[in-house]
Amino acid sequence: MVIVMNDNEFNLYESIAGNIKKYRKEANITQAELSERVGVSHEFIRRIESKKGVKTFSVDTLYKISIALNIDISKLFEFDK
Repeated sequence: MVIVMNDNEFNLYESIAGNIKKYRKEANITQAELSERVGVSHEFIRRIESKKGVKTFSVDTLYKISIALNIDISKLFEFDK
């Protein structure tokens, strides 16, 4: 989902994906460990964090990721301005 704000494009999925990767690395866990904790495939987590390709994930999945990373789900929605 691309949002246009003040003539600037903002990709919501890319921002969330970046936050997932950031907090996963801060938690010092691998993509494989995160996928196991969340109950999704390693490939799914790899695709989320990849710079290429289409990203789609549900709010339920984001909630499970936040639990697995031991963070509040709101952290996944923090965006640089």
